Order: sequence, then structure tokens, then C-alpha cells
Amino acid sequence: MLLVLALSLALTHDVAYGSISCYGDSGKRVDWFIVYKLPKSHHSSPVEGMRYMYQDGRTQGWVKGRSLMNSTEGAVGRTLNQLYLEAANRQREDEMAYVLYNDEPPKETFSGSKGHTKGVILLDRTQGFWLVHSTPRFPPRLDEKEYAWPHTALTYGQSFLCVTYPYSQFKAIGNQLLFTEPHVYDYQVQGAFARDLPALLNASEGEHVQEEPWNSQVTLTSKGGKEFVSFAKFSFFDDDLYSGWLAQALATDLYVEFWLKSPGVLASNCSGQYRVYNVEQLAFQDPATSFFSTSDHSKWPGQNLLSNLEWVRYCNLGCHLL
Repeated sequence: MLLVLALSLALTHDVAYGSISCYGDSGKRVDWFIVYKLPKSHHSSPVEGMRYMYQDGRTQGWVKGRSLMNSTEGAVGRTLNQLYLEAANRQREDEMAYVLYNDEPPKETFSGSKGHTKGVILLDRTQGFWLVHSTPRFPPRLDEKEYAWPHTALTYGQSFLCVTYPYSQFKAIGNQLLFTEPHVYDYQVQGAFARDLPALLNASEGEHVQEEPWNSQVTLTSKGGKEFVSFAKFSFFDDDLYSGWLAQALATDLYVEFWLKSPGVLASNCSGQYRVYNVEQLAFQDPATSFFSTSDHSKWPGQNLLSNLEWVRYCNLGCHLL
């Protein structure tokens, strides 16, 4: 399991970027963004299952997505399309590195023995992005040669957090993956990347932590100077993630949205100094839409849901952490 929280206020100034970066809905490079893919109602068209809400440092909250999830004009599609374009344009394998991981990978069977975690890492020798998400069977392997949205991902809500990081931060990111033990279904970490980022290579090859501690908390700094706190845990971590660790580490009550169709979901916990509440229904104001957690596969914790949020939240969790 991996959790990334942005605890500082959003930056709004322009940042100097290299070639690989998160791209926003505007088509421009951004320091970070969040996308919330909305659930599809039972009788609606497939298009309704590809609409989303969007947020970055300039939007001042959630706004309606400008495109659809299957388009390379939207934030997720444009960002990930770099993966396929860079692979075609760069002649040497040591000019870029990438890692695609998903416990439900495209065209493969479910990986119950690995971490319940999903994400994409793409970087060159200057910088790159880390996109964590909740969508099964996504994105395609590089040999598919193009971005695509899976037809299996229309029904439920999904979430995405993309952050642009300088090259130096991928050492710590690789180390976090040793705790989450992801199912890597496509990767390339060679040459200087393998020498500079051994943990990223080791995690890509299936290695994981072998001794205590079984959890890790690190602060990552984005290209634009925004701090993100990353929490990662191995399967041997023997405590409730939220009441036993996160609420205490962050010194705050938490509102948590689980995948309620998974086994063993715990009830709200109000026994400690900091309370953990289960979220059962969500709503966006513009455009007005609401849905129950049973229609949402996003899985996240948050703070102060009744007021204006000052921090990004993202978590992809499930049976692996129960």
C-alpha cells in the first residue's frame, strides 16, 4: 500500500521544466494534478463513464475535466502519452527509465501475492513524473505503442495523482516501492538509471524489504518545491493503517473512502485521540453530481472534508493491507 499526501499549500508560480512532466488539462506542464474519474450510472452511455473532475495548483479547487479519459488531450492521457512517444523517439535505452505497475495488469491475471498498488513512473536524467492511480488494467504496456483507456474501467470512480519530481527524488521513490512490493508488468531501468537508482531497479525486478521496519514515511519535494509526504507499508505491517499509523503521524482526524466491496472493511474508529471516519457518499458542486462509495474504486483518506481542503489526498488500498 502506498499513500501520498501533499501537506503544503498549492504553488501557483511557473516552474522551469525539462522534457518529462505531468501535463494539466490546459495542455501545459504542471507541478502536480489530481483527476477524479466519475462513476458511470447503470443506463448511461460509455462516454459518461469517461468524464472526470480535475484539480491542480491553479484551479483553486475542483473543476470539470476538459476532455475524456480515453483522450490524449486530457491530463492523464497527455501525461501518459509521453511514455509511448518517448519510447519511439529516443534511440538509446539509457536516455529514459520507466516502471509500470498494477496488481491487476493489462492482459494478465490478478496478482494477489503482490502489493495492492498501481502507478507509473517515467523519467529522464533531469526529472520525471510519478503517477499513482486506482484503475485496474491500465495503462497499456509500451509494446502496445499508444495510450488507451480500458473498457473495463467505465463503471466505477477512479482517482489519479501525478507529481513532477526532480531526478534526485527518484532514489526515495524507488525505496518506497520496496515496501509496497508492486506487481511490475513493464519496466526499463538501465545504464546510469540502474547505477543511480538501485532501489527502483530492485523493486522493478520483484525485490522487497526483508526486515523491520515494515513501514516507511518520507517527504518528497516536487519540481516546483511542493512537499509530499509518502507513506508506504509492506504486508508484514501489523496494525490498522489509518487509526494505528496515519492519524497519529499526521495528528488529525481522518475521513477515509474504502473500496466497500472488498472483504474486511473496518467500521469508523472513534476510540483514539484522533478519529477515523468512513466516507459513504461523495458530491461535487460544479457540475452537481453525487455518488455512493459502492460506486467508487478510488480509495483515499482526507482531512477537513466539511471545509476547504488544503491538502491533496490519494490512497490506493485494498485486501493487501487488511
